[in-house]
Amino acid sequence: MDGKTILITGGTGSFGKKFIETVLKRYNPKKIIIYSRDELKQFEMQQDPRFRKDSVLMRYFIGDVREAKRLTRAMEDVDIVVHAAALKQVPAAEYNPFEAVKTNIIGGQNVIDACFESGVKKIIALSTDKAAAPINLYGATKLTSDKLFTAANNYKGKHDIKFSVVRYGNVMGSRGSVVPFFIEKKKTGVLPITDNRMTRFNITLQEGVDFVLQCFDKMWGGELFVPKIPSFKILDLAKAVAPECKTEEVGIRPGEKIHEEMITEADALNTIEFEKYFVILPSVQLGDNEKLKLWDTEKFRTTSNSKPGKFCQYGFKYNSGTNEWFLNVDELKQLIKTNVISN
Repeated sequence: MDGKTILITGGTGSFGKKFIETVLKRYNPKKIIIYSRDELKQFEMQQDPRFRKDSVLMRYFIGDVREAKRLTRAMEDVDIVVHAAALKQVPAAEYNPFEAVKTNIIGGQNVIDACFESGVKKIIALSTDKAAAPINLYGATKLTSDKLFTAANNYKGKHDIKFSVVRYGNVMGSRGSVVPFFIEKKKTGVLPITDNRMTRFNITLQEGVDFVLQCFDKMWGGELFVPKIPSFKILDLAKAVAPECKTEEVGIRPGEKIHEEMITEADALNTIEFEKYFVILPSVQLGDNEKLKLWDTEKFRTTSNSKPGKFCQYGFKYNSGTNEWFLNVDELKQLIKTNVISN
């Protein structure tokens, strides 16, 4: 990141702010461009001392990923792009389906095209566990976006450019997530729970940012990275937030799963497991046609990480309900105290 010009779409969101704060602490980039459509959030960021560093030029671009020309202008002389902008609320996407398509799919393609036109070198797009075997529109649009970004490497030609995707689970304390919702509902004495059997993956904002930064170092172009992260039971989370409150089962919302997946059984056949993460290989790596292969899969397995990876076995899936790593109530309490209440 040192000496580089970095642009982040959706830069005023939860991830964007933590990513920029982290980069400013650890590196000395040449310039950081925050590209988003909310002028108030950009104004608030400009007043925040966390986002100031004398040696770094901070630029704030008002714009939407739906606007291809504006994206291309914003990406002039940019080296690195993090694509974090998306419509993410499941009920809102179900009610306004084509708006989600325009932002998450068409907007994603606009980012890809602008990167090609502007000479960007590395791009990571953020995905979601809901993109694995999607049952709601949000997940379906993000799966499509994932395919667009990984496939963009197929037609890079002589461009020195790499596109990869990072997929992870629910971010603790992010806007619209369950922990702030439970904290608010705590006042009523009752926490509404859609299904008592529900489990979810969990990652903190800082862990998400750290993983994306690591993937920029490891990416070859075309991969989908999935970190190994813990799960939690929704009832344990309720006990961690408000042990004194009653819980009320209210039924699963449309488009909601009891357990989340990040790697499906079908994807596992094309997945390499490393010590701390998984990599779903680009689909064009499949088959025996050497002309279709972006790079040497075996070389990637043995050299892209300090320890070689191994191919996942038939029948494997990375599911929050069958995950081997679960957080207990005390661990959840500590995470909430550190990552939600203290912020």
